[in-house]
Amino acid sequence: MTVSMQKRTDIDAAVVMIVDDAIVSLKLLEQALLSIDGIVVESFTNPRQALAAFRSGRCDLLITDLVMPEMSGLDLIRACRADERGRDIPIMVVTGATERELRQQALELGAVDFLNKPLDSAEIRARTRNVVALSMARRQLADRSAWLAAEVRRATATIVARERETIIRLARAAEYRDWETGQHILRIAEYTRLIGMELRLDPDLVEELVLAAPLHDLGKIGIPDYVLRKPDRLDADEFRLMQRHTVIGHAILSESRSRLLQRGAEIALTHHEKVDGSGYPNGLTGDNIPLSGRIVAIADVFDAITSRRPYKEPWPLADARSLLQQGSGRHFDTDCLEAFFRSWDAVVDARARLAEDPLPAELIDLNEPVLV
Repeated sequence: MTVSMQKRTDIDAAVVMIVDDAIVSLKLLEQALLSIDGIVVESFTNPRQALAAFRSGRCDLLITDLVMPEMSGLDLIRACRADERGRDIPIMVVTGATERELRQQALELGAVDFLNKPLDSAEIRARTRNVVALSMARRQLADRSAWLAAEVRRATATIVARERETIIRLARAAEYRDWETGQHILRIAEYTRLIGMELRLDPDLVEELVLAAPLHDLGKIGIPDYVLRKPDRLDADEFRLMQRHTVIGHAILSESRSRLLQRGAEIALTHHEKVDGSGYPNGLTGDNIPLSGRIVAIADVFDAITSRRPYKEPWPLADARSLLQQGSGRHFDTDCLEAFFRSWDAVVDARARLAEDPLPAELIDLNEPVLV
């Protein structure tokens, strides 16, 4: 049973648990420790009750006898060390001079100090002060480390949120010069997420791709209006100018120290490459195209052909899927495309959920063809 338990009123006090089935020894230990400022004592004659309290509450030092019925002190030490919270908590052992082998076993199990029988109050106080001081210093360091880690997480989250906002605003700046809407970049991001998840990419990489994908067409801000807003098919010279949006977007983003913007630069440069080498701007083939570019290529083409534009109606989903299948191994990476198709139900749901809004009134005039 529990002999005594002094309730802790000072949250900074060190909690010392004593376990000894001998009432006389327990009382001597308790009285010696209660004379030390800043210490709260919890005393147990039953080691199993002590173990339950150890696992459920706070303990800064455990003092245990070795020879006890039902559960030995060695078994108690072993159980405490097996508990994740008890791996670093100091344990002192009460032993007699003849218990040499038990002392050795206690050390091997993780005991850090001994109190020798017959017990001496002065020795108890001196040894306990030293061990408790080290334990509290360790706890304070752990608390400080946890606080710092939390602060780093908060600061990182703030930076990521700012980068996310920057990316969305950059992407929308490009779309103000084109016919595409804000929903387009959200759909591109969602399709990218679905492909990345189906490919079982690292979740951090998937999130990075999702955040960077909306920057794929940033370079369109550098394309002349008469090309960008032309309602008809581009001629050869105009198409060559349009192709430059890939290198312009890369040039804008690539010198940033932000990892997200660097990923956006990679996507901007490579999302029009084709695995058979017929894409632009560099005619890359197969795995020479970064995975990010291969993924966004699928997302971008699918969204382009299934979206309404001033010069065309959206394609039916069956026709869009057929076109993508025809491009497997030529335009599109086969593995990425299969991942896209495995996510088809989620793709259709995302397309409906992120349906296009009407063009904002302020953009209607901007989307009239500019004659030069």
